[in-house]
Parts: sequence; C-alpha cells; structure tokens
Amino acid sequence: MSQNSAPQHTKQPTKLIRSGMIVSFMTFLSRVLGLVRDVVIAGLMGAGAAADVFFFANKIPNFLRRLFAEGAFAQAFVPVLTEYHRGKSLDDTKLLIARVSGTLGTLVGVITLAAVVLSPVVAALFGMGWFLDWWHGGEHAEKFELASLLLRITFPYLFFITLTALAGAILNTLGRFGVAAFTPVLLNVSIIIAALFIAPLLAQPEIGLALGVFIGGVVQFLFQLPFLRQAGVLVLPKWGWRDPGVVKIRTLMIPALFGVSVSQINLLFDTLIASFLKTGSISWLYYADRLLEFPLGLFGIAIATVILPALSARHVDQSAEAFRHTLDWGVRMVVMLGVPAMAGLIVLSEPMLMVLFMRGEFSANDAEMASFALMAYASGLLSFMLVKVLATGFFSRQDTKRPVKYGIIAMVANMVFNVIFAIPYGYVGLAIATALSGTVNAFLLGAVLYREGVLALPRTTQVFVLRVVLAALAMATLLVWQNPSTSAWVAASLLDRVWWLTGLIAAGALSFVVTYAVLGGRVRHLKSHEHD
Repeated sequence: MSQNSAPQHTKQPTKLIRSGMIVSFMTFLSRVLGLVRDVVIAGLMGAGAAADVFFFANKIPNFLRRLFAEGAFAQAFVPVLTEYHRGKSLDDTKLLIARVSGTLGTLVGVITLAAVVLSPVVAALFGMGWFLDWWHGGEHAEKFELASLLLRITFPYLFFITLTALAGAILNTLGRFGVAAFTPVLLNVSIIIAALFIAPLLAQPEIGLALGVFIGGVVQFLFQLPFLRQAGVLVLPKWGWRDPGVVKIRTLMIPALFGVSVSQINLLFDTLIASFLKTGSISWLYYADRLLEFPLGLFGIAIATVILPALSARHVDQSAEAFRHTLDWGVRMVVMLGVPAMAGLIVLSEPMLMVLFMRGEFSANDAEMASFALMAYASGLLSFMLVKVLATGFFSRQDTKRPVKYGIIAMVANMVFNVIFAIPYGYVGLAIATALSGTVNAFLLGAVLYREGVLALPRTTQVFVLRVVLAALAMATLLVWQNPSTSAWVAASLLDRVWWLTGLIAAGALSFVVTYAVLGGRVRHLKSHEHD
C-alpha cells in the first residue's frame, strides 16, 4: 500500500460526493428535458399504433448502445484505461484510445450498416407479433412496415452514440464527469425540436421524431470532441484488434455483455412479447419505464459512474480497506435515495403520469394503464440501482466472468417470470417479471461480494438501512392518506394537478427527512463508517 493511501481514503467520501453531485445535477437536467421530450411526444402521438412503433424503433439501437457503449464496454474499458493512465506514459494511453476507438468504431459501423440494410429482418426478429400479422395480412400489418422504415432512420444513431460514450468514458476516467453527464441533454433537445418543428409538417409525425433521434446522435458526438482535445487525448482512430490493451478490454467485455445489460435484454424480451399484446402495450410500458429511469439515472447510474474509476484506482493501489469503504458508501447512497423514490413512485404513479402526459392524444385511460406498469417496475427500483453499483465491485477488479453467470440466471428467471405473469396480467406481468429478475440479479451479486469480504455491510450500515426503510414507510403512509381520489385527479385542471402533486412530493420528502432524523439518522452516516 502506498504511503499516501490513508489520506486518500479520508478524502475519498467527500470527493465522491462532490463528483456524484456534479453527475447527478447534469443527469437531473438531462432527465428533466427527457420528461419534457416525453410530454411533447405523448401530446403528439399518445399511446397508439404509431407511438408503439416509434418507441420500438428507438429501443433497439438504444439496447445495442448499452451493450457496445455505456454498459459492458464502459465497465471493461474504464479499469484498463485507469491502469494505463496511472501506470504508463501519456503516449501509451493515447495509443490505447486510438486503437480502441478505431476497433470499436469499425465494428459498430459494420453492425449499423447491416442493420440499416436488413431493417425488415431486425423488425421481424424483435417485433415477431407484428411480422406475423403482416405475413398473414392482418389489420395491423402496417406496424411491421413502419417499424422497418423507422429503423433505417434511427439505427445510425448507434454508431454516433457509441463513439460519444467512448469519449465520455475517457473524460470520466480523467475526472471530468460533468461533460459526459451533460451530453444526453443534447439528444433530448434534438428530439424536442424535431417534435415541435419537423414532425407536425409530415403526414407521419413519427418519421420526424426518428430524424430527431438521428440528429441527436450526431450532435452529441461532435459536442465531445473539443473537450477531448482540451484534455490532450483527441487522437485519430486506428485499427487495433490484436493490441494488448484492446485484447484485454474485449476479453473483459464479452462476458460483461450479459452481466451488466441483463435489464436491457429483459426489456427487449418484454418488447417481443408486447408485440403480441393489444395496441398501446409498448407505449404504456415505455411511459412507465421513462418515469422509472428518472431516479435510476439520477441516482443509481450517477453513483455507479463516479465509484467505478475510484474502485478501479483502489484496486490498482491494492487498498482493500479503501475499496470496501467506497463500495459500502455506494450501497448507502443507493439505499438512501432509492428506497424513498421507490415508495413515492408506487404510491403516486397515476398522479405523476396524469400531470406529465395527460393531454393531447394521451388519455386518462392511458395514464391508468401506464400506472399499473409503473407500480410493477417501481417495486424493483432499488434492485436495479443496486445492480448498477454492485456490478462495479466486480468490473473494477477486472472480473467479468462471474457476473455473466448471475446475469444469465437473472435473464432465465425473467423469461420464466414472463410466462408466469404475462398470461394472467398482460403487459403489467412483463413489468413484474422485469422487477423480479432485477432483484434476483442484485441478490446474487451482493451475496458473492459479501461472502468474499469485498462488501462489508457493517452494523452501522445495517442500522442505516433500517432507518431509511422505516422513514420511507412513514412517508408512503402519509402520501396514501393525503392523495386525492382518481376521479378528483381526472376532474381537476392541469394547474390544480401540478399544485397537488408538488405538495404531495414536498410533504413526502419532508416527512422522510424528519422521520429519518427522529430515528437517529445523521448526514455523517452518508460520509463514513462512524459509529452511532
């Protein structure tokens, strides 16, 4: 252990909180604009057939983005880049970046081109219900044809966003978290502009939205380049399939494709099954998932983003104690933010959907249908957030083989849960299955880390979790008591709905904080392992 490891450990929680706040603020801005985007889309298209197809065409390249960029790739790339950055010369680091960007860019470029050319095959593979309807000349055959067209427009987004995510991973490793966290704002702005100024001019507004996705990908990529130049790491891409660093990254990445992206694969299974369900199912699941993604991105992904480089550095420094403290801090923060968010989403699911989306083509019935899916999804929010954080306990140590096993188990569990719950509960059953499989994945990851002593969970953390759970239950009880009836929400004006929801959220947050403090919780418990 280096001589300065102790001071670094002392400063670590404060530094992580500061980095986490930067990422959370930028992510909050992005998520708010994402909600604005979804509000505009809901008013434009509602939850009908065209909306189903657009969300489908947007989901497929985004799924692959999580695999090739933000998910498995980042988890494999950041630890190796950290190793180069801390232990090798700047020239070696820049050469690694050049060869990784050239190799990844070439592979994703080929995949993107193939998907554009074979878009009907992709549409049939993931939208089997629509394809079979088209094949037999059914009444909804146009869904398959429209999906094939929109995929040709949205799929090139994958190429640009993959390179954007690569640039973001580099900047995160260098400690510049704000740039990468802000970048998604540009996608939301692009889609909002397209929805307001391009889509209304077209006979099929969903085509305008698809163009917004494509433009957003290009803009995000171009935005990152000046910051890479400023950091001195903007290099020309080079092919480097056999480069030692690239070999190490792809060796780590292949099993991580499953380990970190299980939830995305599960969502694709949901989409495939939903294509056999009634019109609106995909849209209801989408709007519910969007509200779930707000706290997941704002808290879970933000925390995982800032602790991955920190854990990788602790592993390189061979500082086991600092590693445990950092991971335990991540778990504490996820529990503190995730538990009350989960309770709030479950209790206020329908009011939130009404306030955000119930206008234009989006009806009160759509809000009610989507709220059932949101309640089911929200029951797994803490698990989804824990998976993001606990996975870093493996990937920061360049261990991707074991998480793949747990990921496969969770994925199989999701398919089993789909069969069990989708038949009686339809699209809501798909959301239930996703939440349960996320819980299975989080339990397996946490149990192994705990058994190996990597995840400590000392008594102070256990007491901390108990306080948070009790405070969240008190908050949920208050919200149920104060929440107006569904008929009152429907009859109220938009201004009244906004006022009611704001008041409920404020009252819930205040009750949570007060109850937590009454139970003995203090701010210092988020910073260290101080005894109570």
